[in-house]
Amino acid sequence: MIFGLVQILLFQSLGELASKFLLPTLPGPVIGLVLLVLWLVLRKGINSELAMVADGFSQYLGLLFVPAAVGVVLFLPQLQANALAIISALIGSVILTIASSALVARFLSKKESHE
Repeated sequence: MIFGLVQILLFQSLGELASKFLLPTLPGPVIGLVLLVLWLVLRKGINSELAMVADGFSQYLGLLFVPAAVGVVLFLPQLQANALAIISALIGSVILTIASSALVARFLSKKESHE
């Protein structure tokens, strides 16, 4: 199990280094995750230690949402005061996302039909 943790921490550290020196716009953990996936693809599988650590992490993944819920409760008065703006922004962003996705799908489907 220690070897699995070391692998995860190694790739996260590599991602942090790459983020610091090569790609400062991308978060280090994201780069580390991509590097880990590429490594696993090259190795054509996951070793048992890494699988055990991943299973352990996924069992307690719900605990990661506790700080977010505490933050929502902590800032509830501000959320209530700005509820109209927040709801408007959410609805507007959903509409814009659906519309832009439809335009991209239409654009791509026209290209495929001409070929």
